[in-house]
Amino acid sequence: MKRVTGIGGIFFKAKDAPALRAWYKQHLGIDVQAWGGAAFSWADAEGKPVAGTTAWHINSAQSEQFAPSAAPFMVNYRVEDLRALVKVLREEGCNVLDKIDDSEYGLFAWVIDPEGNKVELWQPPAGQ
Repeated sequence: MKRVTGIGGIFFKAKDAPALRAWYKQHLGIDVQAWGGAAFSWADAEGKPVAGTTAWHINSAQSEQFAPSAAPFMVNYRVEDLRALVKVLREEGCNVLDKIDDSEYGLFAWVIDPEGNKVELWQPPAGQ
């Protein structure tokens, strides 16, 4: 079974999220959208678009999205079979949170790494 197949997103907190989003937009050219982040489309080695995106988002420092982790970031990893991976991680003794979200964006689950960082696992919907 494949485990992680790529990075689905990078999320981090900022003391002044709107100002930091503006800085990234102005100085690094990231197309920050009204939702506070950007989606980077994937391409093959020749630059042709392929299915998939990587999300990038700046949260406010007060956000509880990364709880129970105290870390100011969270990485989202793409996986092929979320439910099977969650089962294996539990069997291996990993700290997997009980909740699995099933939404229009796919399946999501979370595991806490040995340093207390919350890691998001994401199985995109079919075709993505």
